[in-house]
Amino acid sequence: MFLSCFLWPDMTRFFVLAALLSLICPPCVPAFEIEPFNTYNQSPVIRIFGLPGAGSPRVVKAGKTELEFSAVLASNYILDENHRESLLIDGETHSFALGVRRGLGQDTEAGIDIPYVSQTGGFLDGVIDTWHHTFGFREGGRNLAPKNRLLYRYVRDGGERLKLDSCSGGIGDIRLQGARQLYRGGNGSAALRASLKLPTGDSGSLIGSGSTDLAVWVTADRPFDSRYGRWSIYGAGGGMAMKGGSVLAEQQRNTAVFGTLGGGWKPGERLVLKIQADAHTPFYRDSELKELESPGIQLVLGGTVALTRETTLDIAVSEDILVKSSPDVVFNFILKTRF
Repeated sequence: MFLSCFLWPDMTRFFVLAALLSLICPPCVPAFEIEPFNTYNQSPVIRIFGLPGAGSPRVVKAGKTELEFSAVLASNYILDENHRESLLIDGETHSFALGVRRGLGQDTEAGIDIPYVSQTGGFLDGVIDTWHHTFGFREGGRNLAPKNRLLYRYVRDGGERLKLDSCSGGIGDIRLQGARQLYRGGNGSAALRASLKLPTGDSGSLIGSGSTDLAVWVTADRPFDSRYGRWSIYGAGGGMAMKGGSVLAEQQRNTAVFGTLGGGWKPGERLVLKIQADAHTPFYRDSELKELESPGIQLVLGGTVALTRETTLDIAVSEDILVKSSPDVVFNFILKTRF
């Protein structure tokens, strides 16, 4: 139940060590492209659905396998209310996932993502308070709340619709993935992607949603070469359909639209710097609170470091552009290798 509370410091040290080793290992010529961060909204009441990351504009080549290990730490603090509703989201979500992709030939791939998710009080409140105070960022009441508390609570018309106040963890909602290459050439690539999220996680602990979700989208990019290195603009867009879930079921919407827009710069062979925005339409209705009724937009900043010819490490931080629609801060680490 408390696995992530023990794993997170070790996982962080592992990813930091991998990044440092990449800077001192013998020279190599990595064959990696500028690709989107595989990120999406980590709000406890949004991430439970089948909202996908943009994915790569290129499918895995026939006969090749891609493994992806990700660790995501999201720090949440939201307190909002009106005459009918009140919502408090205070805690951290830790997510570790293993993804496997296999190139099947004829420009297609298939895969599966298996996550482990934990809801916990965490340990970052003090660090984030100091960060906000130092740079003059808004506190939003976080500095007045109990440190490292876990409490998710939503009340509507006097009735408690959602409450989670004890640390929990387990296997989340498993996703089946598939993709088809639409185009691949010197002036860009495009892929049609789809994912089917199964209700394997516990919705009572916000480990899953209790719904089966289907998402379909297209991811594409356009690279440019210059005397200062390689540049690329990329984007993705699509939609998803969701069966009735178990979390705020009466207010859940059954469709959503999502998209990503970003770009990257590759000044050398081993490093890419990237910036992107992830957005989606609301997942809930019948609410006057931004956290439930408004779209979500996150800004993601970071980069990719090549560890070997076939292994890369993404390190990124995301912030909520549209205030209250996503967590204050999310740390993303994604280690990817092909063989």
